[in-house]
Amino acid sequence: MKKNCLTIIATLWLASLCVSTAMGAAASWIRINQLGYLPRGIKVAVWATKGAAVPATFQLVDSASNKTVFTGSTGKPFGRYGPFNETARLDFSSWKKTGTFYLKAGEVRSPYFRIADNVYAGAADFTLRYMRQQRSLFNPFLKDSCHTHDGYTLYGPMPDSTHLDVAGGWHDASDYLQYSTTSANATYHLLAAYRDFPQVFGDRYAANGLEGGNHVPDILDEARWGLDWLLKMHPRDNWMFNQIADDRDHNGMRLPKEDPFYGRGFERPVYFCSGQPQVRGKFMNQTTGVASTAGKFSSAFALGYDLLKDKDAAYAGTLRQKALTAYDMGRKQPGVCQTASVKSPYIYAEDNWVDDMELAAASLYRLNGKDDYRQQALDYAAQEKVTPWLGKDTAHHYQWYPFINLGHYELARQLKGPSRQTITGYYQTGIDKVWQQAKNNAFYRYIPFIWCSNNLTTAFAVQCYWYRQLTGSNEYAALEQANFDWLFGCNPWGTSMVYGLPAHGDTPEDPHSAFSHLGHYPVDGALVDGPVYTNIYKNLIGIQLSKPDAYTEFQSDLAVYHDDFGDYSTNEPTMDGTASLIYLLAAMDQEGRNHNNAVSGNNAAYTYAAGAVIRGDTTRKTLTLVFTGDEFADGGQVIRRVLKQQKVPAAFFLTGKFYANPAFRPLVKQLKADGHYLGPHSDQHPLYCDWQKRDSLLITHAAFEKDLAANYRKMQVLGITKNAAPYFLPPYEWYNDTIAQWTRAAGLQLVNFTPGTRSNADYTTPAMKGYRSSAEIYQSVLQYADTRPAGLNGFMLLLHIGTDPARTDKFYNRLDELITDLKKKGYRFISLGQLLH
Repeated sequence: MKKNCLTIIATLWLASLCVSTAMGAAASWIRINQLGYLPRGIKVAVWATKGAAVPATFQLVDSASNKTVFTGSTGKPFGRYGPFNETARLDFSSWKKTGTFYLKAGEVRSPYFRIADNVYAGAADFTLRYMRQQRSLFNPFLKDSCHTHDGYTLYGPMPDSTHLDVAGGWHDASDYLQYSTTSANATYHLLAAYRDFPQVFGDRYAANGLEGGNHVPDILDEARWGLDWLLKMHPRDNWMFNQIADDRDHNGMRLPKEDPFYGRGFERPVYFCSGQPQVRGKFMNQTTGVASTAGKFSSAFALGYDLLKDKDAAYAGTLRQKALTAYDMGRKQPGVCQTASVKSPYIYAEDNWVDDMELAAASLYRLNGKDDYRQQALDYAAQEKVTPWLGKDTAHHYQWYPFINLGHYELARQLKGPSRQTITGYYQTGIDKVWQQAKNNAFYRYIPFIWCSNNLTTAFAVQCYWYRQLTGSNEYAALEQANFDWLFGCNPWGTSMVYGLPAHGDTPEDPHSAFSHLGHYPVDGALVDGPVYTNIYKNLIGIQLSKPDAYTEFQSDLAVYHDDFGDYSTNEPTMDGTASLIYLLAAMDQEGRNHNNAVSGNNAAYTYAAGAVIRGDTTRKTLTLVFTGDEFADGGQVIRRVLKQQKVPAAFFLTGKFYANPAFRPLVKQLKADGHYLGPHSDQHPLYCDWQKRDSLLITHAAFEKDLAANYRKMQVLGITKNAAPYFLPPYEWYNDTIAQWTRAAGLQLVNFTPGTRSNADYTTPAMKGYRSSAEIYQSVLQYADTRPAGLNGFMLLLHIGTDPARTDKFYNRLDELITDLKKKGYRFISLGQLLH
């Protein structure tokens, strides 16, 4: 929770988050999705009070002008919920214009929020940060290794304490246990997110998780990290392991390292999938088979094969074989494979397995087309039509994991007509069980407040989304959106449940995590467990809050949530829940892109990042060359000559200093006469925001406007009007959402280069740490064109019009060769205006 009052006073955005003005004598609040809303999507906030009076109307107010743009009825009161005596839904879905707004009902104001097609852009990649931070073996966040000695076997056909190399994978939560079930589920979600929404993800990290793109989407790198570990946990056709370590791990909070808690040095125990009950303190777990784990392995391997077969045939071949052997283990040993615990009563007590085998069978049918697999998938689907927790008010911890029947979606995608309707009908039945209860409260909430309630919320929102995609029905769209909104602030506590998202919002600050508590490191993108029933909270072992409860007035007899590291039940991040959220955020990002396409009236699928367009239509082999300039113009005449000879239009974003330089003016006039786009790049080339903390602005709105206006005045002197230059590329190519908002307010569209190649490093000098030679840059561009699914389609490929004399290896001398090679590959160079229209 953001609580620094000095910051709140200094920042209007943050100030708006703390507004809860009394209506009459009773405190009232308006809860919103702090990430924002899509223009054509469902847009609902919840008004709540500790009093009784309900305002008849509410207003949507433009934040810039403070003018009311929409007035709506609060509708029927929904009555008591949690800490509130009265609640109402504020529906402003009919308002479809973009901008920054706040809601007002009576005297109560909501925080500011945005309505735009790109409000969810970049969120999935942000959340992916937490997955990298959870890596075991080499941890790229700490730039160090941990748990390198895993591990020694238990319950297997080999002698106990046999060493087996299973180092790798992800830590499960803020402890350092590792479970095959959660890891396989997380891996599948990451792979599915890439399969379904490939345009959403960027490439800023290498395969080892360190910064620096490798021409592979980061989501695929992370999924492969999971696949690599799963392969180790299924080393032979009839060997499979279920977990590394156990609750002896809970020996105090610490950063990941080599843990000597298990009696064999730094080795940790590796539990074999025996299909038989295993140790659980004074008790045994209730394992009955292997299929719940084997099915998850098989489906992850099968989808991995499908996505990697054209990229790494040998690796994909291994995945294919392991998908088959894992499924065979599940067929031979049906039943559930529960986790083991030594000291405490808490385990992942999974009680269902046919959903996992259904997903595996459907995935294998997609892999090889054998009808037996499809029939087996249909048989499994009929055995568990509805995930058992749906419509219930409670369940055991991870009892019905993974909280959603992924097999129904995979199977229904392959079917048509009545067969598909049967499977989607299963989804509808489960959704409707929730809806019949949820429709009676203003938050549309009927998810059990058990441990990891946020995981259930995410899974349920995905199920609603899949039902909508499979059927085209919007019957449950409002319920789907309400569950998504809940995760980002439209809940009784008014807080996002994701660390650092959105950056300006009320989000967890003190999660139950050693990274944040001991290391004071951000756990960016982590989805915390979420609220639990108050009676559960009161009966848990070892919970003690470390400070006064900032959400005291929003706790109730129904449920509690604490932003306090002492509460492991509501505020501990989980790896698998975060992976599921990555899929959901990618889906929502794609929704915005689809909406934008519909509004634009063509098929262009623009890519946004923090409010700027960074890529055009990825379905066409077209791209635009973009050049920036400030101090240097030594390449100007070479570039102009090549563009003229190759008949290639380009865009030049130049600073006011550049336009005003007498030595550069003849070149500017020539470029203008040649028909190239000439646009602004700021006047004095200031740095807008901190390099390390992008949210931190280094410029005021007034200074931004003054500098940009000066840029345009110097352009006007050379005959370049603002109307002819509506696109603005920020200095240093570095900006944030606020800069994008200010740009829109100025009547302009912020653009930036398309990341992924090293072209923008053509300014670097040998003395710089990030120096890249022209040969490296050239190769990176061609490699990206050859290895990525969409290649350079829609690219804004950025170069510099001039560079420091210390760089003698001038990349612009290879421009003619680059254009020729790309033309040979079928690419067509178009103007910026063509790319973005």
